[in-house]
Amino acid sequence: MSKKEEGDKVEIDFGTGRISFGGLFKGLGNLIDLAAKLREEGVEKRGEIGGLPRGARGVYGFSIRTLAGKPVIESFGNIRETAKGPVVEEVREPMIDVFDEEDHILVIAELPGVSENEIKIEVAGDILNLTASDKDRK
Repeated sequence: MSKKEEGDKVEIDFGTGRISFGGLFKGLGNLIDLAAKLREEGVEKRGEIGGLPRGARGVYGFSIRTLAGKPVIESFGNIRETAKGPVVEEVREPMIDVFDEEDHILVIAELPGVSENEIKIEVAGDILNLTASDKDRK
């Protein structure tokens, strides 16, 4: 894969032709470039996580954000590494974005499969507590 930049235009050649990411999509081009760089450096994990109880259901992933040109990698999910090995926590923390708008704070939380009536919101001072649960998950 090769990358060519001209002003706000980014073109990436995936070997099957060049794709152009201009203006708004420059960040996507940078993300693809970062993923390729991580792959070239051998930063890759695939497969199953051993040491978990049989039938355990977990979610693990990571997000990459480019803040001021510097990539920030954050993991998410309910699988945590402990001294005794990986564990699946009952409670999942959702992916959250917080935006400081002109006249309000906008919070976007990803809660797939959760209906609006299952969400409980509490505010205590400057702390926002968002919970959702049903019989199958928390």
